[in-house]
Amino acid sequence: MSDETAIQIQATGDAECMMLVGKPMRALNSNEVIVRHEAIGVNFIDTYHRSGLYTVPLPSGIGLEAAGLIEAIGAEVSGLSVGDRVAYCSGPLGAYSTAHIIDADRAVRLPDAISVDVAAASLLKGLTVQYLIRQIFSCGPTHTVLFHAGAGGVGQIAVQWLKALGVHVIATAGGNEKCSLVRALGADLVIDYHHEDVAAAVRSFTDGQGVPVVFDGVGKDTWIGSLDSLQPRGLMVSFGNASGAVTGVDLGILAAKGSLFLTRPTLMTYTSTREALQKAADDYFCFLQDGSISITQPTEYALQDAHIAHTELESRRTTGSIILRP
Repeated sequence: MSDETAIQIQATGDAECMMLVGKPMRALNSNEVIVRHEAIGVNFIDTYHRSGLYTVPLPSGIGLEAAGLIEAIGAEVSGLSVGDRVAYCSGPLGAYSTAHIIDADRAVRLPDAISVDVAAASLLKGLTVQYLIRQIFSCGPTHTVLFHAGAGGVGQIAVQWLKALGVHVIATAGGNEKCSLVRALGADLVIDYHHEDVAAAVRSFTDGQGVPVVFDGVGKDTWIGSLDSLQPRGLMVSFGNASGAVTGVDLGILAAKGSLFLTRPTLMTYTSTREALQKAADDYFCFLQDGSISITQPTEYALQDAHIAHTELESRRTTGSIILRP
């Protein structure tokens, strides 16, 4: 069995706690495959695992997403072969590595038209958008929605996909450069949350009514503004913590602000079976291949420079996606 080089954390902490180590690859179980990585995705959830916001057993690998070639398959694996181009984005932890063992059911076969860089840079983000706007709330031409952090990797995909569905899109971003980027993607209204009152801008744009759904991956900094942007019986979808976790929620606030609904979903719940995962991926790939969604060339760092990638991501200075090159 081949060896791997991987990023590992012995204890949680800042970006400098990640270390590059070498180790032998364990034996495959019958339902698993080895993926030899060509590109590795970097996502905000990785920083939560590293920092301890989301608890993981230590020591631990890190990273959930990568793309490459199948190097070996378990005895009971069907539908996949050595040499197949695949991607995955739901772990197990350890994607920051030259190769990784995953359950065969978590591997998504890549269409020829989609590069490993695009897959590694965007599969997790694309599937996140898919379950948000296609499963949790089925967005269409009759809807106006608020999507926070439109200049981020998830946000850029979301704005493009929502516009392809005919949705009226209100997006937030921080600073002139990021706001200009989101406008270029087609958002109908872009709010600079560094300088504008988000809820007031949303109310003005919607003639005082608010929106039926808010997609919020920012967390504590946008929590109240998101609730105040919703129309009565609107849905608050809190799916991330870029500014920190929302804590100490008094459920009475949902009643006071209009009998609001609230969900805190995860991708794993919405892609829990092989069939659900492949269906969501195929939906995303369809919009990628017809040009409705364009992924800009991701920012690239060497595997050993993962700490730099995390520092840049957490500073919120980045736009678009980041990959590591093994």
